[in-house]
Amino acid sequence: MPLKHILGADHVVITVRDLDAAARTWAALGFTVSPRGTHSPHLGTGNYTMMFADDYLELLGVLVETDQNKPTRDFVARREGIERTAFTTDDAAGGAAELKARGLEPLGPVHFGRPVDLPGGGTGEAKFNVFRWPLDQNPGGMRIFACQHLTRETVWIPELLNHANGATRIARIEVLTADPRAAAEKMAGLIDEPASQTPDGWRVPSGGKRADFLFYDAAAFSRLYPDAVRAGATTEGAAVLVLATSDLAAAGKASGAIAHGDGGLSVPAARANGVIVSFVPH
Repeated sequence: MPLKHILGADHVVITVRDLDAAARTWAALGFTVSPRGTHSPHLGTGNYTMMFADDYLELLGVLVETDQNKPTRDFVARREGIERTAFTTDDAAGGAAELKARGLEPLGPVHFGRPVDLPGGGTGEAKFNVFRWPLDQNPGGMRIFACQHLTRETVWIPELLNHANGATRIARIEVLTADPRAAAEKMAGLIDEPASQTPDGWRVPSGGKRADFLFYDAAAFSRLYPDAVRAGATTEGAAVLVLATSDLAAAGKASGAIAHGDGGLSVPAARANGVIVSFVPH
């Protein structure tokens, strides 16, 4: 039975060692970065976000060690970069129950929140319910979880939606793996979406009109991105964020991205906390 409570990619978590420095780095790439948020104490993390109309990017850092953030600490001990992708859920409890019905043991649901500085002054609160697929269910080495937004008005703040680089949405999340087909089929089975072969690897849609996943091997990675762009990138796991932009020229000017191939425009991983940020026309 298809998963009823998973509605496509919601946001991508980029885990960093120095949260405030990372916010400055991404602002310099032409993103409008939110004020810093501090999550509930049991999570022990803080974040900055870069919001689009339906999805967003999250810079995440560990502020205080807790049991909840041990997987994140283990990840960032190895490298910075894309740690996990969240899916939108309309019912975290219902989604977790669906995983249990399939013989998986989800982590959660967990409820948490963070204060939000509001544009007109004052402070609101962003509240969420989340659940995670088991830690060993990580296609291509990328963890996945689901997020139910209880207060969208304190996350999708209009003043945060416009970016100097013209970014409008996450178009694709690219994952580097030794066995792209197996990783894609794993993802497809976990979220009930089809895997299909492409000239570069294996594609899995996340659902609806949200971002796709593309799984490929090192040879395809090298064909798609030159050495200067791949410098500082991971050798395994989620490696690239492809973002749609309303103005490709503005994206290049604001981010200092490198032009390559047939119209490619990408920020090297070494300049974006281990993540290649590639822009395509909206």
